[in-house]
Amino acid sequence: MLNATAQGLAIELVGVGKRFGSRTVLGGVDLRIARGARLGVIGPATGGKSVLLKIIAGLYRPEAGLVRVAGRIGMLFQNCALFDFLSVADNVAFPLVQEGGVPAAEIEPRVAARLRAVGLAGSERKLPSELSGGMKKRVGLARATVATPDVVLYDEPTAGLDPVTTAKIYGLLRADHDARGSTAVVVSSDVDAVAAFADTIAFVDGGGVRWIGPAAGLRDADDARVRDFARGTP
Repeated sequence: MLNATAQGLAIELVGVGKRFGSRTVLGGVDLRIARGARLGVIGPATGGKSVLLKIIAGLYRPEAGLVRVAGRIGMLFQNCALFDFLSVADNVAFPLVQEGGVPAAEIEPRVAARLRAVGLAGSERKLPSELSGGMKKRVGLARATVATPDVVLYDEPTAGLDPVTTAKIYGLLRADHDARGSTAVVVSSDVDAVAAFADTIAFVDGGGVRWIGPAAGLRDADDARVRDFARGTP
């Protein structure tokens, strides 16, 4: 993974390929995401969406191609990936502790500010086992953004949540993006919710980006496969 992109780009993928054994998950993916953009990634369950996100995050190394990301990355994992033996505050503080260079006296107020931002003030001492699914997502969101990353990756941020909680989570994502101006990439199976959040939608299928275009035009895309998927047509 390289540390800089062409001017104006936050993320650039060129000819990226990824295999697991004999199975090719991604083949020759090209994708360019502007700084400050909100990109939604949709597609069938086996299309390679989460693999693509983990390649951008540096969690998977591609067998082919180049990945360029400008700046620091934060990530909200699909299952939140909270440490069950750490308190809420310590989970959120983890990126600051790991990266080093942050004075110890600054960590607690930064964590408290992030928890207030996601509506969890007063939950600092709780353990993940004491939280609801929506609260865990908000802790994960606070942890993903506490180090003020330039790029934030969200893997299924509302999976398993009810419609009211889903709306709250996307409201938090929108408020955070507006306040910080970071680049957001959201992989989601909730087509309507992610289309309402994102500026641009990428449809990943068959190991590549089959279609990319404005979120507002998703249901009327010029690709019948994309239209049917967006409309829920069999």
